[in-house]
Amino acid sequence: MGSLYKDEQDNWITVCLKYLLFVFNFLFWMGGGVVMGVGIWTLVDKGEYLSLLASSTFAVSAYILILAGGLVMVTGFLGCCAVIREQRSCLSTYFSCLLLIFLIELVAGVLAYVYYQSLSEELKQHLSKTMTENYAQPGKESITHSVDRLQQDFKCCGSNNSFDWAHSVYIMSPKAEKRLVPDSCCKTTTPQCGKRDHPSNIYKVEGGCITKLEQFLADHLLIIGAVGIGVACLQDEAPSFL
Repeated sequence: MGSLYKDEQDNWITVCLKYLLFVFNFLFWMGGGVVMGVGIWTLVDKGEYLSLLASSTFAVSAYILILAGGLVMVTGFLGCCAVIREQRSCLSTYFSCLLLIFLIELVAGVLAYVYYQSLSEELKQHLSKTMTENYAQPGKESITHSVDRLQQDFKCCGSNNSFDWAHSVYIMSPKAEKRLVPDSCCKTTTPQCGKRDHPSNIYKVEGGCITKLEQFLADHLLIIGAVGIGVACLQDEAPSFL
């Protein structure tokens, strides 16, 4: 009688652990979707601005999150299948994969926070040079498009202010056709509207595009770091709990 009771108790505990592990797997699967979504959103939302950055750390962090998120979703799905079929060998592989994913996400989060610390200095040193030397130059079409998009999206003109364009290769060349700023600086973009740099015609923003882009990238880096490290820690705690 006692042996039967003990067997029933063991079976009950096994069933509870089985469903608890299934719930954790499902949460991991959702967490993977969130991580991958943040990585994709980061690249899609501001992918055009990446050519304006001197470092590829920002893009690498996003790609790592996409990779980690995809692995989490696949691993979570396999974990659910292993729990349902009670394949212990698959569960061992599952926990090993979770450890690997934890390290990948942690790296992405740390990269994001480290890059966040150096973002301001990089933009100050690199963005002004990129805009004045590469805008509208042969073979630099992607940078030209990114600068135009940047100035229109953030309603700014020049790296620090509109006067920065006076020193650009483009404005000093005959190709500018006596423009004082690129047409993308204009509040209403029309052909050759950049010939007038009056505040009523172009954007005059304190701090210029550097301030706007820095804040924009910093916000996204904080999200990347928080999601990467947060989900990684959650995944690390769950196996030890189980």
